[in-house]
This record gives sequence, C-alpha cells and structure tokens, in this order.
Amino acid sequence: MTDGWGRVERPDAEIWYLDTAGDLPVVVLLHGLAGYALEWGATIAALRTDHRVISIEQRGHGSSTRRPADVSLTAYVEDVVAVLDDLDVRQAPVVGQSMGGHVAMLLAARHPQRVSRLVMVEAGLGGGDPGDLEGLAAWLRGWPVPFADRDAFLAFFGGSRSVAEGWADGLEERVDGLWPQWDADVMVRAISEVADHEYLDEWSAVHAPTLLVRGEHGSVPERQVESMCALRPATELAVVAGAGHDLHLEAPEALSPLLTRFLSG
Repeated sequence: MTDGWGRVERPDAEIWYLDTAGDLPVVVLLHGLAGYALEWGATIAALRTDHRVISIEQRGHGSSTRRPADVSLTAYVEDVVAVLDDLDVRQAPVVGQSMGGHVAMLLAARHPQRVSRLVMVEAGLGGGDPGDLEGLAAWLRGWPVPFADRDAFLAFFGGSRSVAEGWADGLEERVDGLWPQWDADVMVRAISEVADHEYLDEWSAVHAPTLLVRGEHGSVPERQVESMCALRPATELAVVAGAGHDLHLEAPEALSPLLTRFLSG
C-alpha cells in the first residue's frame, strides 16, 4: 500500500485514517477533541523513518462521519479496533493526546492484547469540575463562524502562534469562509462521558508499558497524575518545559525524541 488515506465502514460511521504505509512497525496516533489526523504532522514526519504511522480521524471529526448517533467512549475505542482489524495489525503502540489519550487508555484496558505500549499526551482519567465542561461547551459553541480568512481565525484563537496555526490548518474552506470540521453539539456530547467521572478502575487494568507526557503549563490536574503514578508505579512521566495542553503542536521537537525513545522499547 502507498502512503495515503484509508477508511473503515462501521455500522453507523465512516472512519478515515492516514497511513504512511511501508513494511515497518506500526504506531497509532489519536488526536484530541475537535482535532484532526494531520495535526500530528510534525510527529508523523519524525516517526515515519522507523515506523508505519496510522493517524486516525476520529468519529465526529475531519473526514470521518460528522454527526454519528453514537459518540460514546465505547464507540471511539471500537473504531480503533476496527482500523487495526482492517489493516491486519494485531498489536501496536498507541499514542493519544487529550481525549485521544483517554481513548487510548480505555483501549489498552479493554483490549490489552491490541496495545503493546501506551503514550498519553496531556491526557488524564477524566472527571473534574462540571464548570470546566460548561466552559468548554460555551467556547466551542461561541466560535464566530465562518471566519473570513486565516488571519481572522488566528486573531480569534489567540495564544501560542504554533498552536493557533495547528488549529487553523484543520479548518475547512467553503465559499463563505473557513469552518471547523466538527459540530459543537457533537463535541460536547463526546467529551461529556470523559468528564463524567475518573476512570480509575480502567487505568488500574492497563498492563502495557505507559508513558505520560505533560506540558509544564498543561491542564491535567497534578493530583490526578500523582494518583496515576501511585496506582501504577512503573509508569514513566515526562514534563515538557514551557509547553501547554497542545504540546504536540507547540513543542513537537521535544515530544518526538520522547516518543522515539519510548517506542524503541
């Protein structure tokens, strides 16, 4: 197979994925909420020399079915299994950022034979203050779409230029301007189950060697990271200095060596 896009037909959704192909060890990448497969561009470029990289565009995002009826965590987990089955991949390391990291953790807990190594980038066990979910929902619903052009989006998004550029690259160009490749109500439904409670039992059930990567200014609560490491003392922890929640966009040059070392076993 040549480098390119593939898709899997699920009962209620099409799931698209980028596949760098080649006869190399596979690694799977899962983006976060409101993300897209190619937001891992710098990471894909760094890993593809030694790995066949599969970057999945999760349901409700990008080219995958935009408004699936089921956006449960179970559906997200089973989508990854379906992609692995479609590619005849029995087992692989899985790397996920934010909600993608949460999905990767549940995959490792529920299908331990499919995940050889687990990397959670700025991802935790879920739960938290209900006000945080309300704030995220208001932000997603408050995007002043369409954006007239890229500069208009960058001005709206603010913050780190590299992070804003990464989000801008995921916008869809239409005749009336730039639009996100997701719908806010679908995103809120998808993240609600993550926010519902802490998935401590699932975390404890993971047996795959695990690396937690945090940004120095990230959003995973310190107490939760401490609990994760206490429950599974063999867990590796790395902190990327100066980086925030979207550290794969902000500091890929720091993330890539961490992944290369960990994936080498």
